[in-house]
Amino acid sequence: MDKDRLILITNDDGIHAKGIEALVNVAKSFGNVVVVAPTEGQSGMSHAITVKTPIRVYKHGKNGNVEKFSCNGTPVDCVKMAMSKILPKEPDLILSGINHGGNSSSSVLYSGTMAAALEGCLYGIPSVGFSLLEFSKDADFSAATFFVNRIIDNILRRGLPKGVCLNVNIPYLKAEQIKGVMVCRQNHGIWREEFEHRTDPAGHDYYWLTGTFEDLEPHATDTDEWALRNQYIAITPVQFDFTAHKALHTLKQWNWNDGTTD
Repeated sequence: MDKDRLILITNDDGIHAKGIEALVNVAKSFGNVVVVAPTEGQSGMSHAITVKTPIRVYKHGKNGNVEKFSCNGTPVDCVKMAMSKILPKEPDLILSGINHGGNSSSSVLYSGTMAAALEGCLYGIPSVGFSLLEFSKDADFSAATFFVNRIIDNILRRGLPKGVCLNVNIPYLKAEQIKGVMVCRQNHGIWREEFEHRTDPAGHDYYWLTGTFEDLEPHATDTDEWALRNQYIAITPVQFDFTAHKALHTLKQWNWNDGTTD
C-alpha cells in the first residue's frame, strides 16, 4: 500500500450497498481511502446536483486506512463535497461503484455511477465507474473484485488520457467463466420506456416506469453490449466533451449570418 496515495470512492446505490463495500475492500490495498457516498440510493440521477435543499454530511468513522462519510445529495454532490470540504488533498484516483446493475450503451446517460466518474474527470483526476450486471442487493462481487483489482493497478501504473474516464461493466459470472477484458466502444441502443398504469388504495392513478432495452446494432462486434453478451468485461473510454466533432464541418458550411437558406 502507498501511504501517500489518496483514493476517493463513491456510488449511486448508497453508503450501505454491498457493491461499495466490495470496492473499498479492493481499493484499500492501494492507498488511503475516503468514502463519500449518498445516504440512500440515487440510481438514475445522472449528473444532477442539489440546489434547492441544504446538503448535510454525516461521518461514519474511520477503520484503518478507510474513512467514511455520507451526504444527502446525489453522486455528483458527493464528489463535489469531497473535493471542496472533506478531502485533505486532491485524490490520486476516483472510483465509483461497484454498481448493482449494468451501465452499458445509452444507460451511461442516466447513470449516477458514471456521472460521479465524469465529475472526477472534470477535475482532471483519473476516474473509473464500475458496474456489475446484477441488480440484487445481495449480489456476489467476489469474481468482479478480482478484475477490479487488476484494472485499478493498471490505471495507477499507466494513468489515463486527459479528459477521459473509464466505464467498466462486468458480467455476472464466476471468475473462470469471464473470458477476459475487452476495450470497446459504446453500443448504439435505446431504452423503450413504458409507463405502467396503476391505481393506489385511495383510487388515485399513478404510473410506474418500466421499459426494455433495444440494441440498434446487434451484429456489431466491437461494442460493450457484444463484449458483455460474450462473457467479456467491457471497458469503454468516456469523455465529458459532448461535441459532435464530425458535424462541425457540415454546420460551418451553413449560411448562419446572411439570412439565406442555401
